[in-house]
Amino acid sequence: PNEPTPSTSSAPTEGPEPDAGSVAITKKDPAGDVLRGATFLLLDATGQEAGLGKTDTHGKLTFTGLAPGIYRLKETASGSPLHEVVADQDVIVTPGATAQVTVVDPFKPVQVTLKAKDDKTGKLLPGATVNIGSGDKTLLTLTTGAEGTATAKLPVTSRTGTDFWVRQIKAPTGYDLYKGQINFKAKPGDPITVTVTNAKTHTTPPSSDPSDKPTTKPAHEPTDKPTTGKPGDDSSSAPSKTPSHTPTTGKTASSTSAPAASGSLAHTGADATPWLLGGAGLLLVAGGGTVVAARRHRTGDSDES
Repeated sequence: PNEPTPSTSSAPTEGPEPDAGSVAITKKDPAGDVLRGATFLLLDATGQEAGLGKTDTHGKLTFTGLAPGIYRLKETASGSPLHEVVADQDVIVTPGATAQVTVVDPFKPVQVTLKAKDDKTGKLLPGATVNIGSGDKTLLTLTTGAEGTATAKLPVTSRTGTDFWVRQIKAPTGYDLYKGQINFKAKPGDPITVTVTNAKTHTTPPSSDPSDKPTTKPAHEPTDKPTTGKPGDDSSSAPSKTPSHTPTTGKTASSTSAPAASGSLAHTGADATPWLLGGAGLLLVAGGGTVVAARRHRTGDSDES
């Protein structure tokens, strides 16, 4: 009771609380169009939820009453089948201020599959390298693997689709380079398959020397007709003179008295040779038989005498 009562003026007074801040989000796509229905989650420094909401028809979403500090902004849904969500980002909230955040959701990329094939058999070929681009810009380079295929993602800049080109810069081993260009158009999220065909490299066979080939026509062709003269005589030449007189005797003219005409056999005594030989043989047989018969006849006479 003897202790003095503390004065109210001496009691410590609390200072004013700091002003709250806010985060304002604007959601767009690469073409500049606002997107509604995108869902965002705001986390404080301890990982606790500080805000959750969706963008309106103007692509706007605002989180208010936030204590100053660093927050984590997460997009959990894009609200569009053509767009993808962005990566998480940090947002700094300052007292009494509004942090402006613009989020651009990219279009879903084209899922492109590259195949290299043999133009005859359709066999998939490894080691084919192509460039894929749009306009005058190369976007990526692909090389088919051991299975003859390769996959990648292509960025799209329009909801209506983007034009792309494909050019081969390296052919598979043993094949000629495909020199054409393949063009295609794809919308966000489209699966696209691009096939390049290669022809096998043709090797030129070594040229053969014409001199090594046998001649098709012999230097000396045999004549189709037999010669009629003696060896050494020119059968193709006709006699220069005819006999000046005709034999007056009744004997047959010699076969050599007049040469035969070119291209035909001379009609000589040689034509009757087989008949003469046959006749001579018959005469010999007949003569031998006569001699034998005569001897037997003599023998019989001697026996009788």
